[in-house]
Amino acid sequence: MSRAFLVVMDSVGIGGAPDADSYFNAGAPDTGANTLGHIAQAVGLETPVLDSLGLRRALKLASGLDLGGAEPVGAWGAATEVSRGKDTPSGHWELAGVPVPWDWTYFPKADPCFPPDLVAEVCRLAGTTGILGNRHSSGTLIIEEEGAAHLRTGWPICYTSADSVFQIAAHEEVFGLDRLLRLCAGLAPTLHAMRVGRVIARPFVGTAEGGFTRTAHRHDYAIAPPAPTLCDVVQGAGRQVHAVGKIGDIFSMRGIDDVAKGRDRMLMDHLHRLAREAGEGSLTFANFVEFDSDFGHRRDPAGYRDHLHWFDAAIGTLLSLLRGGDLLVITADHGNDPTWIGTDHTRERVPVLVHGIGPRALGHLAFADVAASVAAHLGVPPVGPGRSFI
Repeated sequence: MSRAFLVVMDSVGIGGAPDADSYFNAGAPDTGANTLGHIAQAVGLETPVLDSLGLRRALKLASGLDLGGAEPVGAWGAATEVSRGKDTPSGHWELAGVPVPWDWTYFPKADPCFPPDLVAEVCRLAGTTGILGNRHSSGTLIIEEEGAAHLRTGWPICYTSADSVFQIAAHEEVFGLDRLLRLCAGLAPTLHAMRVGRVIARPFVGTAEGGFTRTAHRHDYAIAPPAPTLCDVVQGAGRQVHAVGKIGDIFSMRGIDDVAKGRDRMLMDHLHRLAREAGEGSLTFANFVEFDSDFGHRRDPAGYRDHLHWFDAAIGTLLSLLRGGDLLVITADHGNDPTWIGTDHTRERVPVLVHGIGPRALGHLAFADVAASVAAHLGVPPVGPGRSFI
């Protein structure tokens, strides 16, 4: 019995989504967006380990962009999503075998953007007479703009983005971290009933004079998947499921045995530890989010490139720790082209890079094929509509 490691590079798209013209950034369609390709063209890119698994071949397959490179020693393909939306839950659920069967609710780009009854519910749960924000914004920008008022009034800072999310930022010490988490947990059922995908607690620290900084205590309250996922099936077969990063939040802790959270470098250390210690037949499901949150949304191609360089070297170390018979699948959940107009995710295909099944081209895949393949490798019942490439 062998192990499986499913690693999601959050937002590392490779262009070419056939329905990109139906998705928009700042009023312009996502047609032509290409996170990986445009980074390489804009600032250069050296990812020898990922390239050896087939990253550049997957990019060419998805979008036609040819960056050259040697013959891969891994298996590689490009996956296309069928779920509506270009968000974290849709991508991860479909990779785990469950395409999203509904359209998400998004808040309008207006100021204010939240309906009065929702604002009233936030105030009731928070014990305040008002909220701050009430608009689309990036998380770092809104705490700069509203942090001083938050300290003065005690009102939570509420905002959204192009994703189906409701985010609440509050000072860990002045408002209180536990109070913020209780507020988000209490509000989540209301938002989930509206088909808003996630309520996200965004704690921060600092002062108006010295500036504010978000902490690592973020917590996502996501809608539970509407059907059993790969995590449920593996756990149901009596195996261990280890979540690294946001995975526990994304799947509402369903089918998850333990969780490691933190910044990406801390998470990579934990992933290396699991490669050394995880038991036979286990699934390790990891998400590395800083590509998206720190560099994609902030439209920082050089920062994104540097993070890819770090990740590539760390994957080289991971490969050296894997045992014979282990399966490693590296993929992504959507795009976030840092050269693109606007600041939102971009609708793209994603790479599927596989170590453990020998070198070969997998061709065009569905997201759900990843779940089917991991299930086949672990010898557990099939999950979802995908087809195994094992």
